[in-house]
Amino acid sequence: MRQIENFIAGEFVASASGKRFDKHSPLDNRIICSVSEAGRGEVDAAVRAARSALQGEWGGLTTEQRIELLYGVANEITRRFDDFVEAEMSDTGQPEHVMKHVFIPRGAANFKVFADVIKNVASESFQMDTPDGRGALNYSIRRPKGVIGVVCPWNAPFMLMTWKVGPALACGNTVVVKPSEESPQTAALLGEVMNAVGIPKGVYNVVHGFGPDSAGEFVTRHPQVDAITFTGETRTGTAIMKAASEGMRDVSFELGGKNAGIVFADADFEAAVESFSRSVFLNTGQVCLGTERVYVERPIFERFVQALKVKAEAVKYGRPDDHQANYGPLISQEHKQKVLSYYRKAVEEGATLVTGGGVPQMPGELAEGAWVQPTIWTGLPETAAVVQEEIFGPCCHISPFDSEDEVVEKANATDYGLSTTIWTSNLARAHRMAGRIDVGITWINSWFLRDLRTPFGGSKQSGIGREGGVHSLEFYTETRNVCVKL
Repeated sequence: MRQIENFIAGEFVASASGKRFDKHSPLDNRIICSVSEAGRGEVDAAVRAARSALQGEWGGLTTEQRIELLYGVANEITRRFDDFVEAEMSDTGQPEHVMKHVFIPRGAANFKVFADVIKNVASESFQMDTPDGRGALNYSIRRPKGVIGVVCPWNAPFMLMTWKVGPALACGNTVVVKPSEESPQTAALLGEVMNAVGIPKGVYNVVHGFGPDSAGEFVTRHPQVDAITFTGETRTGTAIMKAASEGMRDVSFELGGKNAGIVFADADFEAAVESFSRSVFLNTGQVCLGTERVYVERPIFERFVQALKVKAEAVKYGRPDDHQANYGPLISQEHKQKVLSYYRKAVEEGATLVTGGGVPQMPGELAEGAWVQPTIWTGLPETAAVVQEEIFGPCCHISPFDSEDEVVEKANATDYGLSTTIWTSNLARAHRMAGRIDVGITWINSWFLRDLRTPFGGSKQSGIGREGGVHSLEFYTETRNVCVKL
């Protein structure tokens, strides 16, 4: 069995208490690794190591030297590509092609993209008049914020962790990463990469554990952590924000979503169905940007429901290395029970079950895994729990609509505001609708296309702040003004 340890100051270390927890495979529920649970002592050691690195070798590097090291990190991830794919598949149970074509390449790219951003983004300057007529020059400089606490989710663990670690290091910060207890392996593996490339000790640290009264709380409450970035549930984000208020630490949150997708009758029908089969069912529905509410213009409503039903019933269950399979399990038995509780609740609330709604028949050991069926409902009012609450599973409710105003009102009738996808061939309507939906990102005739230079984040209960491109620099640096009298 694999032993996963904390990574502190360039060394893999077990917790002094000896506390460990088991990580179960989502495929068949067997134990796949034993993970050391960090206590207050390990978290404090990680933060002190990060602080020491800031004041030592890492803090003395030039921007060009940091960029060279981060390119080295990306190249070493690519060299060990298969190791990262295997570790991520082991933790999440998701198909190999998703890891090879999306999650791991994007993880490596995050280091190069943000290295380029820090190299190429200019600062501002202003020349001003003064009473003596000689003037003054103002210019801005960026300095690292300090020790960044990085609290990561389990649904795309490596990609979403490096989305934060990449820009944090590019800006000259150091990090203490708390990966999800459900996905510890790639964060630990990245420690090996950091050592191989020559990243100074203490720049990248990993502490494993849970949230309350464990590593997550210890990181977010530590007074020497200067800022906290988090992706995950809104409820957890609220708790972290309370912790961050002590000491006035900055926060960047990407939180929950109840994303709406909108399909007009003039849309490219086949392309829309194909896209929604991904936005609803990809990664077994465990995608922050996924679609759980679908609104279809009435003339094509019944046809669309049946077409998406065909896609849902065509998924191929299987292990990640089964190249015929395109659909994996949920992350854990606990999450399986949560999703199934919503499946039951939808029926209790009077939904018409189009397809799914239960657990598939799986052969042999796989019968013990966290499998659920792709599920579609119709017929519920907007007030129903499965229409209002984030489920984070492979399911959606589909409703008809008759006008733009009606569908805008329905799409916005949620506490969340992360993303939306709108399908229409009417260009004026596309732009009009994009400006009316209260979300951080809108896709027109597409889904999940991401230019890493653009702002990313949510509105309302879906988050605080923006990351991506120069927007990441705004969070991971302090901008200072220098005024020079001429």
